[in-house]
Amino acid sequence: MSGIGVAELIASRAADDSIGLVAGDQTWTWREVVAEAATRAQWLHEVLDPNRPANIGLLLDNTPDYVLTLFGAALAGTCVVGINATRRGTELERDIAHTDCQFVLSDHAHLGLRDPDSTIPTVLVEDTPWAPHAGAGLPTSLPDPNSLLLLIFTSGSTSAPKAVRRSSGRVAAAAPLGFSPDDGMYCAMPLIHGNALFGLLFPALAAGARIILREKFSASQWLDDVITQDATFTTSVGRALAYLLATPPSDADRNHMLKIVLAPETSPTDAAAFTERFGVPVVTGYGSSEGGITLLPSRRHGALGRAPAGTEITVLDPATGREQDVADIDENGLLRNPDRAIGELVRRDSTGSFEGYWGNPEADTDRVRDGWFYSGDLAYRDADGVFYFAGRVGDWLRVDSENFAAAPIERILGRYDGVDGVAVYGVPDAHSGDRVMAAVEVPDGTLDLDDFARWIDVQPDLGTKWAPTVVRLCERLPTVGHDKIDRRALQREAWLTADPIWWRDRRDGEFRRLDDAARDAIRSAFAEHGRSNLHPEDSRVG
Repeated sequence: MSGIGVAELIASRAADDSIGLVAGDQTWTWREVVAEAATRAQWLHEVLDPNRPANIGLLLDNTPDYVLTLFGAALAGTCVVGINATRRGTELERDIAHTDCQFVLSDHAHLGLRDPDSTIPTVLVEDTPWAPHAGAGLPTSLPDPNSLLLLIFTSGSTSAPKAVRRSSGRVAAAAPLGFSPDDGMYCAMPLIHGNALFGLLFPALAAGARIILREKFSASQWLDDVITQDATFTTSVGRALAYLLATPPSDADRNHMLKIVLAPETSPTDAAAFTERFGVPVVTGYGSSEGGITLLPSRRHGALGRAPAGTEITVLDPATGREQDVADIDENGLLRNPDRAIGELVRRDSTGSFEGYWGNPEADTDRVRDGWFYSGDLAYRDADGVFYFAGRVGDWLRVDSENFAAAPIERILGRYDGVDGVAVYGVPDAHSGDRVMAAVEVPDGTLDLDDFARWIDVQPDLGTKWAPTVVRLCERLPTVGHDKIDRRALQREAWLTADPIWWRDRRDGEFRRLDDAARDAIRSAFAEHGRSNLHPEDSRVG
């Protein structure tokens, strides 16, 4: 671990009079940022119970109060828990209680999300409770770099969100990414997630660059923001680039100073289209909240990246633990041996920067076994050691006793003209195993299923079991967290939704619109084969 923590990075900016933070028409020099952080650090020292975990929740958008309080917490040795405002009711309160927050710092805009009967209080930024401590100055001694700085919730796309532990020293060690004080770093992705924190905020702090805040991502305002603020770098995640591509082209599309966009989990098609339109290289890369595996970015189409020198990262069959074969990729980028190449991405030389989950030892054990870090992500690697994403371990499908991953199917179906997004997942089959179901996002909610089926049947890289037999048409795919497709919701709903559902009995059959009579027949088939407990309506919990 680094010998310094984030507190030292903040303190190093105490005499820096260059602009450090921009929010709308407000600006703070780095000197002013440090002074504000020191004020909040003194407030936290006074109000927190020293006999309880020094954890506070932040239920805020990307506001100056979020950044200044986070930096103040780093100076105070306090741990910040970013609370996801897209969650509601008992789920949101569960996150707050699970992480032992002493209080939640929020604002009037988010106050209605809290349970008024909660025993964990809300403190409002509008009340400026730190004001009496203005001018406090930096603490005489800075926190131990081993002190906990962040609890970051995973997206919860495959299970209940887990809170990942990140110490101040680990964060500081990973912060220098080669930026300079001349960079303007546009932050529109939520500060509750690692993409904005580790890809932008802390690297900006380490470099003394400008942090340019946007409260919430806005596709319509994005271009104007990056132009007027002279942004040189930004991050994206999930489908954000797709939303930008959906905006009308403009003569100003290239009138910016952006040098690069870091955009993990972006489809290769969207990344290429973004570069073509805006003239900015897109690095997709790989990173997870846990931090156990880091890959060096690669410009190869659709690549996650390469293993850094001195690390041992490989791909293992989740069922057998056997090391998978090198991917056989043809000249068109098509994977010829997915069944032998795709497996779980595993680090064998160490657990990287993974420091465990808060209050979840079972999840710790699932991630770390015999000193190896198991990412939970599916991948394959080419002959040059470049890794490619293939989904989540939980995204395996099983059809006719054959296991395969969802992500390669999504990439293939995404090539169909007129499709804006695809999610592939398994739903129970009445006889055995799974059916391949695809939720397809189309602008007006309609699709020529006959043409789609014919197109599917001639795709050379679509495995014999991969073709979807159930298709859901959506005007907008559901998302969770920072615009990750919510596969749990799609899988839970299966074909029991108001969206149009099309069904065929065989991979080469004709699609027909699913109506109430067909749904009843499917339910009867589940009962006939003794699988009623697996029918989506009967297998739901809660």
